[in-house]
Amino acid sequence: MQEKTKIAVLGGGSWATALVKILSENKAEVRWWLRNTEDVQHLQQFGHNPRYISGVKFDLNYVLPSNNIQATIQEADWVIVAVPAAFIQQALSPLPAEAFKGKTLVSAVKGMIPGQNVLITDFLENHFGVPAEHQCVIAGPCHAEEVALEKQSYLTIGSHDIDRAEAFCQLLRNRYVKANPLDDIDGVEYCAVLKNIIALACGIAHGLNYGDNFQAVMVSNAMEEIERFLHAIMPLPRKLTGSAYLGDLLVTAYSQFSRNRTFGNMIGRGYTVKSAQFEMNMVAEGYYAVQSIHELNRRLNVEMPIVSAVYRILYEGVGPGVEIDILKDQFK
Repeated sequence: MQEKTKIAVLGGGSWATALVKILSENKAEVRWWLRNTEDVQHLQQFGHNPRYISGVKFDLNYVLPSNNIQATIQEADWVIVAVPAAFIQQALSPLPAEAFKGKTLVSAVKGMIPGQNVLITDFLENHFGVPAEHQCVIAGPCHAEEVALEKQSYLTIGSHDIDRAEAFCQLLRNRYVKANPLDDIDGVEYCAVLKNIIALACGIAHGLNYGDNFQAVMVSNAMEEIERFLHAIMPLPRKLTGSAYLGDLLVTAYSQFSRNRTFGNMIGRGYTVKSAQFEMNMVAEGYYAVQSIHELNRRLNVEMPIVSAVYRILYEGVGPGVEIDILKDQFK
């Protein structure tokens, strides 16, 4: 890790905050774009994010907050996109088409662009001309809250360019973060989208008072569902028991820090979608992702009972109890 490495981080949420912590502590120069002017001013004055993981204190010799997105990315070698998928188009709209020329883009987003039903890497290639080989994705079971607590965590960096992935791994590795490269960028990106939907289903079941036994069966059936979808949309030899696939699914389905599980739990307990979104005050990527995957699957026609159940609950108003009752008779 060289002190001259310049990294731009776009987004002010918990995962962006955790990534800034890792990178700045590794002595990279991190230019950090946050939309809210007051948050930028608070960071500049007090050295911590007032909204998310506020216990993390930043060294402002290495962290340079700004609400000017063009200035943030201008001199960066690496640009990390950590904005929720539903808001990426709006966040990047001030940038010209050539804004990312010569830079490596890293998606820290585990979602899809709503309406377009495309992965973040595809969106960046289509709208900004960023070649697939110049992109990476951050995958693996790694909740921001545990990073803030410096709990041992593992990341997988997916890229078509394995050397580029390894270079980014080197920027992340420290005493509590291990990072490994992987060339299955599409597989880990789709898996990251799907696991959020499964976490919603697990949360819904928990809200309906189903126990751990049922959730374990749901997760094992979900892994088969994910495997069928990946084989249909991007067939490659994969070891889905790896941490970037199964590991990420497990932590999102079970963890107290999983916002998708929390959102699903509220739905299972009787909250409406709008009331759950309002009370959480955080984005559950699975809510938007299930619509995208549902639309994609109209063409693929993959057997996806859990995804279909979550879609009907969230978008068609079918009762959670009805859908989970149907699912329990399909599981084995």
